[in-house]
Amino acid sequence: MKLTYNPNYPSIEDLRAKAKRKIPKFAFEYLDGGCNEDVNLDKNTAEVREVELKPYYLTKHNKSTMKTELFGHEYDAPFGIAPVGLQGLMWPNAPEILAKAAFEHNIPFILSTVTTSSIERIGDITEGKAWFQLYHPAEDSLRDDVIKRAAAAEYPVLVLLSDVPTFGYRPRDIRNGLAMPPKMSVKNILQILGRPEWAMKTLIHGQPNFAILKPYMPSGLDLKQLGKFMDATFSGRLNEEKIKPIRDMWKGKIVLKGVASEEDTEKAIKLGLDGIIVSNHGGRQLDAGQSTIKPLVPIAEKYGRQIKVMMDSGLRSGPDIARSLASGAQFTFLGRSFMYGVSALGNQGGNHTISILKTQLQQVMEQICCEKVGDFPNHLIKNYGVDHY
Repeated sequence: MKLTYNPNYPSIEDLRAKAKRKIPKFAFEYLDGGCNEDVNLDKNTAEVREVELKPYYLTKHNKSTMKTELFGHEYDAPFGIAPVGLQGLMWPNAPEILAKAAFEHNIPFILSTVTTSSIERIGDITEGKAWFQLYHPAEDSLRDDVIKRAAAAEYPVLVLLSDVPTFGYRPRDIRNGLAMPPKMSVKNILQILGRPEWAMKTLIHGQPNFAILKPYMPSGLDLKQLGKFMDATFSGRLNEEKIKPIRDMWKGKIVLKGVASEEDTEKAIKLGLDGIIVSNHGGRQLDAGQSTIKPLVPIAEKYGRQIKVMMDSGLRSGPDIARSLASGAQFTFLGRSFMYGVSALGNQGGNHTISILKTQLQQVMEQICCEKVGDFPNHLIKNYGVDHY
């Protein structure tokens, strides 16, 4: 697909600034914030950017290719769109916009259990190419039904979310009434009135709701009752005994998302899982934890031949993707970057953001004489805490 992007917004930071001006403050802060004091949110990007790459300028070089094989499918780039909850809150119809762009660019889109479009709708848009992230339900019957819906929609990969055993303590969301149970204040209503395009498109597409969970929810819930329903519906905490029946039931690939230790990686391998995503939930769950690049390095070195090792959290550019790949990730995912894009540019935001990242990553590959994605580790000079000379 031809790469086209608006030259007025050539970076993710430009999109972030535009998104901040276009959507209500409570929605932007839900997207943009971490937890507690945002320490890990800031470390994620800062520490991945300590990685340095070595260029080889006099080596014979054929054209670089970003094509990457993953789980039997050749993607056009080594990155995809990470699952994000409540996407329609940030920009109406956001999941559909991003899923369509991902499909057209041949990269994976991961649908969250708690986003605002249904399994079936995204399955149709992507012709069964999307991945589905399961936020583990408390009841086995609900778990089984959701998984059967994903299988019926021909999702090839099931992603198990492991890093939300509790809701993160997020001061912005508490102030804005977006904690559980949520509430809509006069302040939030005034913010909506100040963003007329967002308000109009929300009227057109309807108030955002948990579309995947709608069949299981009692009708007519007010916001307080919705909060209680969500608390009662999800256990959040995974363990080996909860994963085993899912492995038996799901015939496709299974990926464990939220891995941050060698111990959990070993368990994933023993359970017969196909991949892991090293992640700290974008810095939204544990402010006292490590940035994602730090555990990635030893996990990839030790287990990269036994299981697919992927990474998300903190990546905001093509060079960030390159740094992660050089440090051992076999694939990467970005969440906020794509939401900034769609919130800033609406229907054009998905294509625009993917085009930026593909263009940036291609330039890095050509610059350092890296012909294919698997060669990135050969260009590693320094990663977080380790020098490679």
